[in-house]
Amino acid sequence: MKEILDLFLIFARIGGLTFGGGYAMLPMLQQEMVEKRKWATEEELMDYYAIGQCTPGIIAVNTATFIGYKIKGIVGGIFATLGVVFPSLVIISIISAFIINFASLPVVINAFAGIRVCVCVLVINAVVKLYKSAVVDKVTLLLFLAVGLLMLLTPVSPILLVLLSGAAGLGIQLIKAKGAKK
Repeated sequence: MKEILDLFLIFARIGGLTFGGGYAMLPMLQQEMVEKRKWATEEELMDYYAIGQCTPGIIAVNTATFIGYKIKGIVGGIFATLGVVFPSLVIISIISAFIINFASLPVVINAFAGIRVCVCVLVINAVVKLYKSAVVDKVTLLLFLAVGLLMLLTPVSPILLVLLSGAAGLGIQLIKAKGAKK
């Protein structure tokens, strides 16, 4: 029962302190789940994030569900999901009641401008950490560059890119395994 409560409280804290969506939450998840609690490895967290991106729903919610499920099964998945959603639900309910009255105030406009800058830095930090653990050789660097260029220069769906990257990873491993047998 303590781990279930921990899941809820940890994800509630992450959900309450993360501005900018699922990508901004990655550094907190990495610190809390991988470094501090050892509930997931760096690779598992990246896998949860990748799967969370290509499944319906919000990345943060999907990732919380995967981690909670890993730790305590279905009940853990439910409580981690409730934890990550709860602060947003409360905060959005309160803000929505008052936002119309305060949205045009300079202090609110400037506060949100500052928060957006911080979110950009958090996302860049997450990308750098993911890059360091994902791009490990020339082949993964080429895959990274190819996917990055496709994402920037074409309207290709991110889901398709994730699926194609997964297929490329499988293909690369099959080729490596075949070469190792010879």
